[in-house]
Amino acid sequence: MRAIAWIVLLLAVVLGVGACSKTVLDPRDYQMPVGAPTNERGVIAARIAQSYLGVPYIWSGASPSGFDCSGLTMWVYAQLGISLPHFTGGQWVAGPHVPYDQLAPGDLVFFEPTIGHVGIYIGGGSFIHAPHTGDVVKISSLSDSWYAANYQGAVRVTG
Repeated sequence: MRAIAWIVLLLAVVLGVGACSKTVLDPRDYQMPVGAPTNERGVIAARIAQSYLGVPYIWSGASPSGFDCSGLTMWVYAQLGISLPHFTGGQWVAGPHVPYDQLAPGDLVFFEPTIGHVGIYIGGGSFIHAPHTGDVVKISSLSDSWYAANYQGAVRVTG
């Protein structure tokens, strides 16, 4: 009988660990020190964005229950104390424009001729974004055909 109790306890521990395997980062872990360099801020923004991978796309969504593209970028930077509008056009003017060959983690990357889509560059030619209805927050490559053809530029958020 004692052996069965140990087996049940062991199974409970193993199943409990498995249930907690998706790490959700607490944005409070990423409070920016006053005067932190922009590049550090961008790396932290990219990490925060990664914690929301898999969150569903919701039109006009701006919370962890669902995001649209500008809602995701707005939410991520709000966790760092930076206010961005919930509008891609407003985010397009949120900081200096950055040449493609100088992209750094945390830069906002924009697509479509109307600046209708935005994501957060994470490095290595990839970015995180909330693409469209029926999809989830995910990582895509700037070299994917649609994104390469519709890339419009990038902005470094300066706060």
